[in-house]
Amino acid sequence: MAFNKIWYTIALGLLLPFSYAHTDFFTSIGHMTDLINTEKDLVVSLKDYIKAEESKLEQIKKWAEKLDQLTDTATKDPEGFLGHPVNAFKLMKRLNTEWGELESLVLKDMSDGFISNMTIQRQFFPNDEDQTGAAKALLRLQDTYNLDTDTLSRGNLPGVKHKSFLTAEDCFELGKIAYTEADYYHTELWMEQALKQLDEGEVSSADKVYILDYLSYAVYQQGDLAKAMMLTKRLLELDPEHQRANGNMKYFEYIMAKEKEANKSSTDSEDQMEKETEVKKKDYLPERRKYEMLCRGEGLKMTPRRQKTLFCRYYDGNRNPRYILGPVKQEDEWDKPRIVRFLDIISDEEIETVKELAKPRLSRATVHDPETGKLTTAHYRVSKSAWLSGYESPVVSRINTRIQDLTGLDVSTAEELQVANYGVGGQYEPHFDFGRVSPVFCLHLFLLHRHCVSLFQVANYGVGGQYEPHFDFARKDEPDAFKELGTGNRIATWLFYMSDVSAGGATVFPEVGASVWPKKGTAVFWYNLFPSGEGDYSTRHAACPVLVGNKWVSNKWLHERGQEFRRPCTLSELE
Repeated sequence: MAFNKIWYTIALGLLLPFSYAHTDFFTSIGHMTDLINTEKDLVVSLKDYIKAEESKLEQIKKWAEKLDQLTDTATKDPEGFLGHPVNAFKLMKRLNTEWGELESLVLKDMSDGFISNMTIQRQFFPNDEDQTGAAKALLRLQDTYNLDTDTLSRGNLPGVKHKSFLTAEDCFELGKIAYTEADYYHTELWMEQALKQLDEGEVSSADKVYILDYLSYAVYQQGDLAKAMMLTKRLLELDPEHQRANGNMKYFEYIMAKEKEANKSSTDSEDQMEKETEVKKKDYLPERRKYEMLCRGEGLKMTPRRQKTLFCRYYDGNRNPRYILGPVKQEDEWDKPRIVRFLDIISDEEIETVKELAKPRLSRATVHDPETGKLTTAHYRVSKSAWLSGYESPVVSRINTRIQDLTGLDVSTAEELQVANYGVGGQYEPHFDFGRVSPVFCLHLFLLHRHCVSLFQVANYGVGGQYEPHFDFARKDEPDAFKELGTGNRIATWLFYMSDVSAGGATVFPEVGASVWPKKGTAVFWYNLFPSGEGDYSTRHAACPVLVGNKWVSNKWLHERGQEFRRPCTLSELE
């Protein structure tokens, strides 16, 4: 049951605005840009504080130098010095007044301005959840793009403008975060990297004893007892009194002795090792592997015969008056499902307008949880999104009209334009854009007193819950994602790419092996449903994590209602 519900949640892919208590900085480059400006402001404030402290010390220093000379002279001949009435007066004045002023200067707190600014800015700081999210994003990138820890630690990534590296302390922190998630696979990788950098002589506050403590346990949890013992011995060489390490060593020795006595067969040992090391890579289903390969550009290659069916063309929207004299450039990205890309379809000015309208509203994208009926964030959807209506701006209205003209579909029943920003490791794992399959009223056939027999068959399956368990679109106990809209299912998806991405960030279709790469100013379009109204399962797609750069997209989900004459249904489920 739980398995079915997880798949149903992923399948809906319904992203709605959500007022989130925290900002989730790591999900959006836009909000992280604000953090850079905040940090810059704090640095300026800190430098002002340093100048104030330096000015104060300079005053104290000058006063000390002046008195040093005066007291040297006075102590050599005290009586003669005080024989001068002016010196006697000034001594009384200094001790009664000036030393008190100096005391006030020394006690004066020059940090008030800096502390006040810190207090104001602290409310906008990321919290532990954000730091953990950013760490998980790095681990996600590491897995998806097959990056070894040394490459990631040294910042050797493709397309980077500002190279940065991870210290041993940073690597230790990543390992600890993985450890708290019981992710011993990544704990081992990053603790070993931290240890390696310390062994190479890096000066750091990270302690080898702590690193070895985490590392030995992570290795043990993955079934490598011999390596765990070796690491524990190294720890005890550094700290012979380490209580936990001494206890672990005794336990490891006991287990080793027990295994020898039992004289287990090598086959049994291998089986046990397999079970214990399953935690190394959790949830790596075949689809997951295909998804990651496509994200790396290692997907299936089309046969030459299929490639010959793909063309580029000037497209006039089926003789649409607006495009007869000025057709747009269109090219085929894939054949089944048919995915087309429109080039130079949105201008830089329009992109900036859309981004500026969306930025103040960006919030963590949520999905509809069929179990609770509430909106919730999900680990497989990491981005920030906002929704824009056509009446808010002539630019958005013009974009909506353009989509209608070029697709031939009615946008009056479509959802609002959704704008999304993918930050560090931002992604959306494989999902369907369409929800629960429901019957489509084939009006053009009803007018002829006919009906779509095959579509009613689909409806019957929906009511009876007869779909395969792992898709589970039609369970009666789970709400229809689009029922309240009254506009039917999502018939098609239009996706604008509003930025180039230095590395990563592709839109991939694991079922068919297609990878569509972001290119600023272009848009891709595909149908989620067959003309019959049946869902096209080959359109299952995902947004790959952004490895380097910043990804902005906007999409329009078009619905069934209003398309009855624009895209008539057929008598075949798969047509």
